[in-house]
Amino acid sequence: MTRSTHRLAGRDVPAIGQGTWRMGHDPSSEVAALRAGIDLGMTVLDTAEMYADGRAEEVVAQAVKGCRDDVFVVSKVHPANATKEATIRSCEASLRRLETDRVDLYLLHWRLGVPLSETVAAFERLHEQGKIGAWGVSNFNVADIADLPNGSIPAADQVLYNLMRRGPEADLLPLCAEKGISMMAYSPIEKGLLLTHPTVQSIADERSVTASQIALAWAVRDGNIVAIPKAASLDHVRQNAAALDLRLTSEEVAALDEAFPAPGVVPLETLS
Repeated sequence: MTRSTHRLAGRDVPAIGQGTWRMGHDPSSEVAALRAGIDLGMTVLDTAEMYADGRAEEVVAQAVKGCRDDVFVVSKVHPANATKEATIRSCEASLRRLETDRVDLYLLHWRLGVPLSETVAAFERLHEQGKIGAWGVSNFNVADIADLPNGSIPAADQVLYNLMRRGPEADLLPLCAEKGISMMAYSPIEKGLLLTHPTVQSIADERSVTASQIALAWAVRDGNIVAIPKAASLDHVRQNAAALDLRLTSEEVAALDEAFPAPGVVPLETLS
């Protein structure tokens, strides 16, 4: 069976990667988990300068030693550092922590008060210097994307998206598809809340898989999204990787649609 993939910033990548939010506190086990995920095919690693004050990036650095060219590293600049010069300094600091010469995709973590023109100018300079492969945004809604200067098109928009948070389907997902913007889904199992839902669990039992695998397979069902669940245990890593081979039937998707109806156009949700 062909594994789920997606085209992200010009590269074919697995549709399920690995998130590192709240990593950086138990480096040895976290490195082992990330490396196991890489070995199982989850080669997109998502991190940020704000995660554990940069320590999550250091964990990623250790996890990709010896296989840097085989992975796709995503990091993010904090919006307080999003001026033109500060963005460049932040990226260079991330590169040092990541022990690499480039970030494959560099995102603005969310929008704050810095003019987007400054941040985009910094991204373009970093791209010209070869320090980033592509740039994108995170937690941007349709209006935010429209505010990007001079019609700039980000390579990706990373947002909160899962069965319980389907708002992006009404307007953001269609816009991204129209403009060729990849969408990345963080918290695809809603901090574990989806694992106990009776419909999700029922489908999982019928397929002899886990509820988390059903939730992940749903998130990447159309080939238009890269999901980045966090997994700090080896067993959880193996479950996530196995979801790359799981295809939901139309009946299963319909059952999930009934249990989790899409809300229409709503404000973009985020996690605090």
